[in-house]
Amino acid sequence: MNNGRTECFDVIRRKWVTLTPEETVRQFLVHSLLEGRRVPASHISLERKITVNGLTKRYDLVVFGDDAAPLLVIECKAPDVALTQSVVEQVGRYNKTLRAPFIGVSNGKESIFFRIDFETEKITLVEGWPI
Repeated sequence: MNNGRTECFDVIRRKWVTLTPEETVRQFLVHSLLEGRRVPASHISLERKITVNGLTKRYDLVVFGDDAAPLLVIECKAPDVALTQSVVEQVGRYNKTLRAPFIGVSNGKESIFFRIDFETEKITLVEGWPI
């Protein structure tokens, strides 16, 4: 607790962060990637600024491949937020800049992933984690 706010230590950003509902989902996904998917911490980036259509935005979570290229972009929402078309479009807009082959959205209760083929512009639903 810090000033009445519940906090947790973020192992990626290496600092204490306020545990909002969205942050709880982000931390759940981070630990799923680290422990369940065995993704190295050095391959995960959280809440970094990017420029999208001339505007400064902040992505939630990006997983980079061994070649340091973005592999997966995930938009995190609080558990009570539905994973709607607009949420998917949000991560899609971020991915126009990042160009990862996979995108996803999660509210902690549900996660949906897609494969992006930039040559054909085809988007395919992926069953389960893509990595």
